[in-house]
Order: sequence, then C-alpha cells, then structure tokens
Amino acid sequence: MNRFTRTAIAAFAAAALPVISMAAHAADFARTASTITTQDGVELYYKDWGPKNGEVVMFSHGWPLNSDSWEAQMQFLADKGYRVIAHDRRGHGRSSQSWEGNDMDHYADDLSAVIKALQVRDLTLVGFSTGGGEVARYIGRHGTGLVKKAALISAVPPMMLKTDSNPNGLPLSVFDGLREASNIDRSQLYLDIASGPFFGFNREGAKPSQGMIQSFWRQGMLAGAKNTYDSIAAFSATDFRGDLAKFDIPTLVIHGSDDQIVPLDISGKASAALVKDAKLIVYQGAPHGLADTNKEQLNQDLLSFLQQ
Repeated sequence: MNRFTRTAIAAFAAAALPVISMAAHAADFARTASTITTQDGVELYYKDWGPKNGEVVMFSHGWPLNSDSWEAQMQFLADKGYRVIAHDRRGHGRSSQSWEGNDMDHYADDLSAVIKALQVRDLTLVGFSTGGGEVARYIGRHGTGLVKKAALISAVPPMMLKTDSNPNGLPLSVFDGLREASNIDRSQLYLDIASGPFFGFNREGAKPSQGMIQSFWRQGMLAGAKNTYDSIAAFSATDFRGDLAKFDIPTLVIHGSDDQIVPLDISGKASAALVKDAKLIVYQGAPHGLADTNKEQLNQDLLSFLQQ
C-alpha cells in the first residue's frame, strides 16, 4: 500500500467516525417497532408518532401512569408536524416489570437508552410529575448535548421530602402512608387518588370525570406492584437540586396553584428559581393532573414554547 492510499484511507476513517459512533450507540440496544431492550435486559415500550422528519419532543410520564397519559399532547403536537415520542417507564405500562432499578438513576438512563436507540437529537424533553424528575436526572447524568429545551409540568423537583437541608418539604409520614396504602389495597389507592386530589375532584363544585378516573386506575394497575412501591421513594426522596443546576437550555415550568399532590411552592416555584432564566407559568386553580383537566391550555403553552 503506497503512501497516498494510506493517507486516503486514514482520512476516510476519520470522517466516518461520527457515523460509526452513532451506529454503535444504536447497536447497544435491541429495538423493535415499539420496544427497546436496555443493557440490563429491561424491555421498554415506546410510542413514536408524527412525521419522522419533524422536530422531536419526548415525554416522560408520572406515577403510576404510562405514556397513555400524554396522548392529548402527543396527538396535538403530531398534528402540528412534530415527531412525538414517549416510553413507558420500567415497571410501568407495557414495559418489563423489573425487580431492580426502580430509581431515578435507572429511569434517566432508560430515557437515554430510548434517545440513543432512536438516534434523535435537538429534542425537547417534557416531564410530568415523576417524569419531571426523570428529565432533571437525565440532564444531571447525561447533559444537554442532544437536548435543546426542557419543560417541567407539575414536576417533583427540586425535592419533595422534608429533610434538614429541605425544611419546606413534605414529612416522611406522607410517603409512608402511600406505601402502606399501596400494600394494603393498591387498586383502591389509585381510585382514591384519581377520584380526589389528582384531578381536584375533591374540591367543592368539581364535576368528576369517570373517564379520567378509570383511565388513571387502568394505567396504574398495568404497572407492577413492586415497581410502583419503589417509585414512591424515587419521586419523593431524590434530591434534584444538583441536576437543576446543570440546566443550560431554555426551560419552561408549568404548575397548578391548587396542586394537592406536588405543592406549587416546594416544586414548581422552587425549580424555576434554581434554573437560570426558567419561565414559570402558574395555572390558577389547576390541580396536579392538568395534562387532562387543562389540556387545551397546556397544549397551546407547549406549542408556543416549541415555536420560540
């Protein structure tokens, strides 16, 4: 092989490295049209709607729900030309009910696995409740190299649990009560949450939607008992303050003023104060589950944020 041939081959190899690297990342994960298998053997179900050449928006759902909880936002944005992707968290929905790994680090790494397997970039991450913690921890662990915007909706960061360093949080007894109720009668727990504080149906003058209640219950009961039990600690006791400090992208924070699950003052307001230049929008009188109760308003606010 002469000098010129060696030089040409070396130049070609150098130019091909980024492509080879991306392909290698995708090859790390077994993938079908609706599932991705992580390196630790967990099968994650995902939806990929809208035009494949559209700007990418990825959604992370709340506890104990799954990607179905985002269908109003996903259909709306897909109709506007966006490619919308959402996965069922490990242990939830149609994903594997893994015994281990029901914590924020694994949740964030699973989100990274979906991103890498689908080879998407320049995306906007949208997280609701526990999913907001997942988005925050993803940025904390994986950075914003592939992400251009983030939205935290009724999200659990910075930290829900009351500790010496977080004196405004909720007492441990609140989450211990959830765990106890989950073990005693998980099905009834989900009905009680959906019929009451999640959608604000326990407020005077509220008109409960049996459809919303039954959808919440159905999604919850698809999840694993051990997974949802462990996830209570994940969403309540994880400290996201360090993760929020790593946000260096435009960030939208949306929260209801009457959120009885994740109170506004200790979550939405606190997160917006910790993320540089974050925009906070408070829905007056809105409950925790505002992706359903205020879906038209949320859809428009997300669209406006994406178009900025």
